Amino acid sequence: MHPETLPIIIQGGMGVGISSWMLANAVSSYGHLGVVSGTALDTTLVRRLNDGDLGGHYRRALAAFPIREYAEEVLGRYFRPEGRGGEPYTPLKLFSMRLDRERARLLALANFAEVFLAREGHSGVVGVNLLTKIQLPTLPSLYGAMLAGVHYVLMGAGIPRDIPAALDRMAQHEPASMHIDVLGANGSPDETLTFDPRSIWDDEPTEITRPAFLPIIASNSLATMMARKASGRIDGFVVEGPTAGGHNAPPRGPKQLNARGEPVYGERDVVDLAKLGELGLPFWVAGGAGSPERLEGARAQGAAGIQVGTLFAYTEESGLRADLKTDVIRLALEGKADVFTDDRASPTGFPFKVVTLADSLSEAAVYEKRERVCDLGYLRTPYRREDGKIRFRCASEPVDTFLKKGGAAEDAVGRKCLCNALMANLGLGQVRDNDAGRELPLLTSGDDLVNLGRFLQGRTRYTAADVLDYLLEPCTTTPSPSSTSVGSTPT
Repeated sequence: MHPETLPIIIQGGMGVGISSWMLANAVSSYGHLGVVSGTALDTTLVRRLNDGDLGGHYRRALAAFPIREYAEEVLGRYFRPEGRGGEPYTPLKLFSMRLDRERARLLALANFAEVFLAREGHSGVVGVNLLTKIQLPTLPSLYGAMLAGVHYVLMGAGIPRDIPAALDRMAQHEPASMHIDVLGANGSPDETLTFDPRSIWDDEPTEITRPAFLPIIASNSLATMMARKASGRIDGFVVEGPTAGGHNAPPRGPKQLNARGEPVYGERDVVDLAKLGELGLPFWVAGGAGSPERLEGARAQGAAGIQVGTLFAYTEESGLRADLKTDVIRLALEGKADVFTDDRASPTGFPFKVVTLADSLSEAAVYEKRERVCDLGYLRTPYRREDGKIRFRCASEPVDTFLKKGGAAEDAVGRKCLCNALMANLGLGQVRDNDAGRELPLLTSGDDLVNLGRFLQGRTRYTAADVLDYLLEPCTTTPSPSSTSVGSTPT
């Protein structure tokens, strides 16, 4: 069932694992939309089980998974009651164009567990956020979240046209399909990946409900296209500007860099909110929106509210390593917090916001010392060889390997392994048999990080409730009349 009242605050879906179930649970408990990141949850689940599942939370979630025998199988395979004892984490196979039953089940189970824990103990609404760019795990990940009763699906970093129809079909346990972007297709059509929800079941599946769908957009043209030409119902938009953390949409028009080497955004990259409102769907403003003034301004322009990421990223409930939270908060209090929009860091080619932090991959010397390895592969790109076979490559993998696969040398320059670095942000970095010992972190935040000190007012620790109190204290009005109920369609 769709919620009758739209949230004023959406907590951003920061991945990998920063938007943890703890954070989403806390935000939802206060009556707003808590969002878990669905990115790479199969790997994070396996690694947390390898580490002994402190607190027993994931074992509790797995016990509620409707395919009980499979949950027990996963526990037997990955759970280490005493932890790993310093040994490497259990690796998972890299994705291929054929998503086998085992990996589909693990993706569904992991997303079920995260959403189940986020929903536990309250009656609020919970969402899941996935990157459109990471295509192969998407359908079973969404299905697992739906099995746990997720209320909203949010997707950005691409054009998720196929998702509305996929949600419709998976809600009926029917096969769902999505297009997979393939490089070098030479005029041949891109591939289509189909996932049959019933393939992961041994018995008859349980009844589930279709969640609301909010694409994350950065232009009016994309919003219009999604509203009119997507495969099914759109329930609203998150409007994300280039000041948001993580991946940003590239600037429209010719590429230009400022004196720091950051991409320059202009008037063409500004979304016209009045024009967006004409589509007749609710929207939330994101990217530098984490202040009472921005909330008031967004609602005055017809927005249902705002999406906030950076302020929530350093709360007690977020999944970020405690020592990294402490380091960033210290920099913010000293007025030294810095965010660089790196045009080269991400192998996707999208600009990526990087927090300048000692002993992290934001430092050139630290980055240069890392031995390139690609053993998670979420950001690999499928490409078609001359013989027609589809293989995968990543601009962050070993350069020689990338070149042998047809990649261009200039595309590999400055690329960072986000998959492994973002795992390290959680304290789940893989152990390496080299001088470094384990993977190092790479933090991302929005440009708004420079204002964190103003919010902190001398505090060195804070909670999700503190963020909500700060944002909403001046807010005494109810949601704007233009914020129509979820499930409405454009006229």
